[in-house]
Amino acid sequence: MSKKSVVTEAQEIQLAIELIRLGARLQLLETEVSLSRERLLKLYKELRGMSPPKGMLPFSTDWFLTWQPNIHSSLFINIHKFLVEHAGATGIEAVMKAYKLYLEQMPPAPGEEPLLSLTRAWTLVRFFQSKMLSVAACSCCQGKFVVNCLDLNDGYHCGLCHMPSRAGKTKKSKDAAAAALLLAA
Repeated sequence: MSKKSVVTEAQEIQLAIELIRLGARLQLLETEVSLSRERLLKLYKELRGMSPPKGMLPFSTDWFLTWQPNIHSSLFINIHKFLVEHAGATGIEAVMKAYKLYLEQMPPAPGEEPLLSLTRAWTLVRFFQSKMLSVAACSCCQGKFVVNCLDLNDGYHCGLCHMPSRAGKTKKSKDAAAAALLLAA
């Protein structure tokens, strides 16, 4: 019979609480925390007041390469790389610290969810570790952006220097513009 440390278990519970508060999905919790699934479910329900969302985690690199998500993903991964290289952060702690710094720079609008969720940020780090994604410098601004490792990235132009023609033309922005016109009238 193995002896469980009460201190270790308390640290695992504290880690799970912090991850849940940041928006972690159950699959992320199961991978990073050594508590049982049942305890994680109870903890999630107690903190969020509802069951965790069901469904698969993101498994494609494509989302990170589209215009707006690429900008957010690039900001996050550059923060993460800095913390790992210069602050000695590792593992899930590095992901959490980088995500908190990302949220400070890109706070979501009131009542909105952040564009880059903690689970997507964690998945992004895993894609970098498996060498599916990397960063490339934009030939215009020299910023480092997330790119597919298999693409030819010489002369790369980021989404900020070379915005797509439909950038910012979402239903949400049309509704905001219509509301502004109504207020002006």
